[in-house]
Amino acid sequence: MRLRSGAFAASCVAVEVIGVAIFLRGFFPTPVRSSARPEHRAETPAPEPVAGSSSNWTKLPPPLFSKVVIVLIDALRDDFVFGSKGVKYMPYTTYLIEKGASHSFVAEAKPPTVTMPRIKALMTGSLPGFVDLIRNLNSPALLEDNVIGQAKAAGKRMIFYGDETWVKLFPKHFVEYDGTTSFFVSDYIEAQADLCEFKASHYLGLDHIGHISGPSSPLIGHKLNEMDSILMKIHTSLLSKERETLSPSLLVLCSDHGMSETGSHGASSTEEVSTPLILISSAFERRPGDIRHPKHVQQTDLAATLAIGLGLPIPKDNVGSLLFPVIEGKSMREQLRFLHLNTLQLSKLLQENIPSYEKDPGFEQFKMAERLHGNWVKLHLEENHSDILLGLGTKVLRQYLGALKTLSLSLSTQVAQYDIYSMVIGTVVVLEVLTLLLISIPHVLCRKAELDIALLSPVFSLLFYLIFLVLTAIHVVVCTSSESSCYFCSFPWLAAGGVMVLVSALLCAILSALARMVIDGTLLRKNAAHPNLEWSEVELLLLLGTVGHVLSLGASSFVEEEHQTWYFLVNTLCLALSQETCRSYFLRDDYGPQHHFHVEQGFEGIFACTLQDSTGYSVPKPDRAGKGIPLAEAQGGYKWWAVLASPWLVLVCCRLLRSLNQTGVQGAHRPDLSHWLTSSDHKVQLSGLAALSLLVIFMLIQRGCSPMSKVALALGLLGVFCYRAAIGNVLFPWQPDNKGISKGIIEARFVYVFILGILFMGTKDLLKSQIISADFKIKTVGFWEIYSGLVLLAALLLRPHNLPVLAFSLLIQTIMTKFIWKPLKHDAAEITVMHYWFGQAFFYFQGNSNNIATIDISAGFVGLDTYMEVPATFLTVFGTYVGPVLWASHLVHFLSSEANSGSALSRACFCYALICSVPVATYIILVTSLRYHLFIWSVFSPKLLYEGMHLLITAALCVVFTATDQTSYTRA
Repeated sequence: MRLRSGAFAASCVAVEVIGVAIFLRGFFPTPVRSSARPEHRAETPAPEPVAGSSSNWTKLPPPLFSKVVIVLIDALRDDFVFGSKGVKYMPYTTYLIEKGASHSFVAEAKPPTVTMPRIKALMTGSLPGFVDLIRNLNSPALLEDNVIGQAKAAGKRMIFYGDETWVKLFPKHFVEYDGTTSFFVSDYIEAQADLCEFKASHYLGLDHIGHISGPSSPLIGHKLNEMDSILMKIHTSLLSKERETLSPSLLVLCSDHGMSETGSHGASSTEEVSTPLILISSAFERRPGDIRHPKHVQQTDLAATLAIGLGLPIPKDNVGSLLFPVIEGKSMREQLRFLHLNTLQLSKLLQENIPSYEKDPGFEQFKMAERLHGNWVKLHLEENHSDILLGLGTKVLRQYLGALKTLSLSLSTQVAQYDIYSMVIGTVVVLEVLTLLLISIPHVLCRKAELDIALLSPVFSLLFYLIFLVLTAIHVVVCTSSESSCYFCSFPWLAAGGVMVLVSALLCAILSALARMVIDGTLLRKNAAHPNLEWSEVELLLLLGTVGHVLSLGASSFVEEEHQTWYFLVNTLCLALSQETCRSYFLRDDYGPQHHFHVEQGFEGIFACTLQDSTGYSVPKPDRAGKGIPLAEAQGGYKWWAVLASPWLVLVCCRLLRSLNQTGVQGAHRPDLSHWLTSSDHKVQLSGLAALSLLVIFMLIQRGCSPMSKVALALGLLGVFCYRAAIGNVLFPWQPDNKGISKGIIEARFVYVFILGILFMGTKDLLKSQIISADFKIKTVGFWEIYSGLVLLAALLLRPHNLPVLAFSLLIQTIMTKFIWKPLKHDAAEITVMHYWFGQAFFYFQGNSNNIATIDISAGFVGLDTYMEVPATFLTVFGTYVGPVLWASHLVHFLSSEANSGSALSRACFCYALICSVPVATYIILVTSLRYHLFIWSVFSPKLLYEGMHLLITAALCVVFTATDQTSYTRA
């Protein structure tokens, strides 16, 4: 079977995406779950333990509170309440903490610190996995046992106001609700406490301010003061109702997650995981002068506390502990009863998820506490009120609290249980694809960019069936003998068989390629044909830099600060290009060889054909030393100076971009230009810079567009500025700073019309070029117009302070095209690697990192007035990966702009697929070996998600490469 290298590479990356998906599903484990279904029916509670007799208390204890009101303030950090800002902006809340009837805690939220998983943790008491991060923006109905479901089954009336995530998680649970989409909200005050028994309010304004301006914004203080007044109205309303009903209520002030120093969330920094949890009720006794400092607890502890407080069964998947200060005012028997119910629920969950549960220290503590509890109940029923009873009760209490802590810790650590079988299957697929790409290098790049895969010979057909049968037998054995659940074993047999067929076919393809290399003697003949292969400094830098980056992924510090690696590589590349330009323009042909390095004889054959045949131009590769413009023709001219200065100009641009956005972990908190520009005091400067950047973008893009596309581009960029002015990010010169802002939906949709128009015209020109094969110019204009449409979309999605990143990206592409790649006749492989490097660097110039918190999810809601999953997902991904996508798109246009490009696009697709596959495969092996590392969830896991998404984008880009190559191939 003969394939062009582009189609072969695209197919390989598509298969690799499947392997990575299986690996990710096995790597990110499913949290501990109860096997019992959450039917929310009235259940007979566990009886009170008693020694030698029966208890007279077999029902659930009565509720502690007649009604519960939850006030959840999104992105409320603990220091916003317990720190200086709380004292200044939340005086009523501070009073309740210091002198009121309340208990204060600092609740730790586990990563990922985004809204939907944290609401699940608050209401179920379980630990959501990283998989919930992907589903955060479109929350499905919560099927796990939870407090809301238990309250509905008990007939309690519930109302809700705020983030519609709650309405999606708990559909048909609230008798009254008003859900607001997170990114289309205008905070309002809802402070009436009516006759319902459960009420929740989710306020979003603070989170929005953080995303836009950060935690140091003056708007934070105003919003905290507003929240404090809301809390005061709700509390005073509850107190007035209590005077009528003579039964205590509970007011809960909490948050789903905190806020990083950049105003975002999603990761595991202290600012993001530390949230306030304040329980306010007249049932809590507070003695004069009683000073209480906030205790550190887990966010999951709230579910058990709410269940006990409302007289409901504790959710079956709960891993949290009852907050003991809530019940410490009750009688000893009630306290022991509450603790026994919580500990019993945790022990049952432990038995269902850990085979050796009997040896767990927490289970042993529970059994001991239960025996002592039975003795205490027996003495109590005998009406023994001596000091012995009090001492025994205190001992049982401590034993239960210790068991709760140990059991909760044991269950929480079960999140690190991996699905090894699924991980192995995914890793095998990824490694097979990478191996096939590596051993195909000489065949793909030396034989007219084509690959002949012999899979139909009798020998390999027999081998294929043998491998398939062996793998199927292994699958059956593993899935029938495994004690724990396995994701791959849950596949339908047809789907699992398809994966086995894929693994077998890849292995046969690898063996076929290896056999051809041995039989044909490819390496030996190529070594003889090219005995004196030489590499330039740029070629060695591209190879060693790529390998060095891959190896650096094994260290957590290099993963956290990966931007430094790419900044170093592109800066070093600029210096190497500067040396190359100087040598090409100052030295004669006979001086060239002394600046090259010899490659070991064993690898000469492979890379000789690679470097010679992968060029996309008519100038042959071996003439590397003397490929520059002759000195007599170029010296002193404009182009002579431009070529010499261009690497240094690119270096200056990169240095300016580094100052725009601080990223990573070590330097993210340092002041940078973006913080200065986005402050409310410098909106005029930001407006001027945004306008200038849009003007530069137009000047650099319009040169290759048709007249109609130029007009559409100009109007589209004007619409981008109008959109940002409408939502209050920038100002027109005549616009007052205090002008009311809108959602900017009309302005954004105005820009979308021009984006679609430009993309349509570009696609039309490409299709037209296939019919009119003689007109090469039409195809070039079509590619550039599609590229221009993507640039306009990027300008719309990027924040105003990041528009200079887009302008500098276009400027560097223009400089490199005119003064580096074309004059110096770089081959397609080198140009592909350079595009990849700059794409990765611009990913970090934009302010991104390997931290989930730096994803700008607001890009997914530009121009939308309601949440739509497909457009929002596409816009968010594109807004995050603007750098890599635009540089890859520019690569397609650049290689297609040469009339004699030949099969350069096909080879470039292969190189791009290879250079993206190597870090993915290597990183999968690294995270597998480091899966018990201290930073596996905070550092390595988020990077794994980024690598998976990058590979998916690479697959899409390879499809574009292949389609474009087929167009060129058909035309030729």
